[in-house]
Amino acid sequence: MVEFTKDLKLLPEDFYDQPTLELAKALLGCLLVKETSEGMAAGYIVETEAYIGPGDRAAHSYNNRRTARTEVMFQHSGLAYTYIMHTHCLFNVVSGGVEKPEAVLIRALEPQSGLELMKIRRGVEELIKLTNGPGNLTKSLGITMEDYSHPLTLPPLYIAKGFCPESISVGKRIGIDKTGEARDYPWRFWVTNNPYVSRHQKAEYVIV
Repeated sequence: MVEFTKDLKLLPEDFYDQPTLELAKALLGCLLVKETSEGMAAGYIVETEAYIGPGDRAAHSYNNRRTARTEVMFQHSGLAYTYIMHTHCLFNVVSGGVEKPEAVLIRALEPQSGLELMKIRRGVEELIKLTNGPGNLTKSLGITMEDYSHPLTLPPLYIAKGFCPESISVGKRIGIDKTGEARDYPWRFWVTNNPYVSRHQKAEYVIV
């Protein structure tokens, strides 16, 4: 277990300048950390989804839709994009660069630190249920709408180097059935066979 924070190597700003599909894969294995007055919690990113507006019908920024909610997507890469979905706060990494509204949704984590705090926040004891979904992981880590537009290179919410996955599985995104052809884009990525992935399904292909 790493010793926070001095032993962590935070990802630099230019890490987030990668094309969105590449960033969605590069984030796998990285450590997502949130510091709060209650303590610190962290987990390794094991599942992501890429959203590439304005041509992606599943993206909030489809057709360059610019609202108070999506404004941060038009800013520079490496910021936190948080929003509420069905009472859950979801967390995304802004990508694509200025005026190119794209993002990577973090769908699942492998719990790494602050496990007891996570259990209290989620009200469950099983590790497998703490962070196996985009709403579960934000509740476990204490990520809220107050983190909207926060730069991910600085505390209290940041991403650091973690491990390098042995293989990455690729498949369709989840929960976007009403988005036409976008529902079939293979823009979901996960650490192959990791038990903390939110939903296990057959991969379209695997990157070794």
